[in-house]
Amino acid sequence: MISSEKLQKYKDWIFRTSAYRMALNIISIDKMTVAPAGGSAYRDARTAFLAGELFTIETDPEIFSILAEMKDDEDLDGDTKRAAYLYWKGTRDTMCIPKEEFVEAAELMDASYDAWLKAKKEDDYSIFEPYLKKVIEVRRKFYSYRNSDMDLYDQMLDDYEPGMNREKYDAFFAALKERLIPLIQKVTAAKRIEDSFLYQNYDPALQKQFTDHLLAYLHFDPEWGYQNETEHPFTSWTCENDCRTTTKYVENNIASAMLSTIHEVGHATYEHDIDDAYDGMILSEGVSSGMHESQSRLFENYLGRTEAFWSTLYPKLQETFPEQLKDVSLKEFIDAVNVSVPSLVRTEADELTYPLHIMVRYEIEKGLFDGTISVEGLDQTWNAKYREYLGVEADKASEGILQDVHWSDGSFGYFPTYALGSAFSAQFMHAMRRDIDVESVLKEGRFDVCVNWLKEHVHRYGCRYDADEVLRRATGESFNVNYYLDYLEEKYTKLYHL
Repeated sequence: MISSEKLQKYKDWIFRTSAYRMALNIISIDKMTVAPAGGSAYRDARTAFLAGELFTIETDPEIFSILAEMKDDEDLDGDTKRAAYLYWKGTRDTMCIPKEEFVEAAELMDASYDAWLKAKKEDDYSIFEPYLKKVIEVRRKFYSYRNSDMDLYDQMLDDYEPGMNREKYDAFFAALKERLIPLIQKVTAAKRIEDSFLYQNYDPALQKQFTDHLLAYLHFDPEWGYQNETEHPFTSWTCENDCRTTTKYVENNIASAMLSTIHEVGHATYEHDIDDAYDGMILSEGVSSGMHESQSRLFENYLGRTEAFWSTLYPKLQETFPEQLKDVSLKEFIDAVNVSVPSLVRTEADELTYPLHIMVRYEIEKGLFDGTISVEGLDQTWNAKYREYLGVEADKASEGILQDVHWSDGSFGYFPTYALGSAFSAQFMHAMRRDIDVESVLKEGRFDVCVNWLKEHVHRYGCRYDADEVLRRATGESFNVNYYLDYLEEKYTKLYHL
């Protein structure tokens, strides 16, 4: 049995690492929201230094030895053993990297983000291209230090969704292609649904006023949550009672900020509702990227695009924008926010075509790491994929290759989890409906009933169990993609009278 002295060192180590992570998270949030661009070089150098200090603490050989002992100690409780294993795995995969290279990479990622932001604003991929090339080279090098028998891209996929690899994702996307592409073709040929009223002039200041009302409906409590604005909406957190979301107000698209707000609150609520006992330690995080996306996509799509959800909110929206929406009924509004039209921007995509946006990114990432796709001319490769899958092409790089922030920090392997999470959501909703009359509670403005179900069956576990175990506990079975495909077919067949 592990000694009390070693256990205390372990607890002290958790506190120290969590303190550095908190500082780095807050700096990162500040960088992507309100920090002046002129100070980026100064901040980036010092942020890299702090990341290096955290690296030293995280990769302490004595702690690694203690973690190795703890993960196999049968006398420890299940929570502690699970946490020790996850810490040990993360430390193992990090300590093989030379510290000086880790610090250089941290500074590169910050500079890469700055270059991406500049390139997006100027619609010029060439500004970002050299940084993307460097980021890929660094990621290749760091993974090589692991000396794993797994394929390089499989390792990346596994980091974001443990247990997933190209073979499994290929089968997943093949199932989506088989049933969704014919459906998309039918929907595209069907009679168009009127949605032009969504794209009038909507004052961002008034949008923000309504968003405050929306946040209250979602039970996003200022005691533990805060929303800001940024170029690319995201969610971050330092602990269960400090969750930060962001959105982006688009003047000529009323649905954009509303849906991104609902989406990001899904992420934040997941983090907030994890068991209090896990706060400050690794178990207090979502178990996987796919599970995290399942909660945000469930909020945004399975709840946030329904008539029941908007039945108590829509009158307030009409009151906020009387000229734009006075003659638009609730049903017409709901039909409009569910319109399916092939488009360019992933974050603005409808539910039905959304997985194709993910397939584009998945196929490009596979190509970047197996050598069949080059960074040079990647904007043209991107456009070719969009023509193939969605029949559209970006005239501006900001709506094409530069639309997403993820590659600026080397988050390769993350994108597929968006589609996987959307599919997880359908299975959770099927189970939720067995226990709750979802439409009735939403019409009564009782969104918290749905949140409490998710807290009990999904959120509270954090990463105590792997994703499939959480699915089985909540739904009674392992992952089944057919819930997702059946949901989309039923919804869009009905919406478009196919």
